[in-house]
Amino acid sequence: MAKTIMIVDDSASIRQVVSLTLKGAGYDVTEASDGKEALTKLRGQKIGLFISDVNMPNMDGISLVRALKGLPEYKFTPIVMLTTEGAEAKKQEGQAAGAKAWIVKPFQPAQLLKVVSMLMT
Repeated sequence: MAKTIMIVDDSASIRQVVSLTLKGAGYDVTEASDGKEALTKLRGQKIGLFISDVNMPNMDGISLVRALKGLPEYKFTPIVMLTTEGAEAKKQEGQAAGAKAWIVKPFQPAQLLKVVSMLMT
């Protein structure tokens, strides 16, 4: 499986923190600022896992999950939601769309790496 992870978040500082955490653990990282940009960047590369915010402009995270799950090559690719959204209804909506994990910001890097390593195996 590809060790490349795509971080999708409209916050450049969150992308930077997550990227540094993942690169420090040996993962390759690519970034996008929203769901539409993420889908555009898929061409030509294989992503092993996605980490996405929920609330973003242009295309939110749950719409991105639905779009990815509709693509044959990403139907079984794990997606982690990393968001300030803690509402149970939103979590259930994300899970129904296909998200495998839900981490609420602020997060601990060790917590993120634990979830990533479980899903990337």
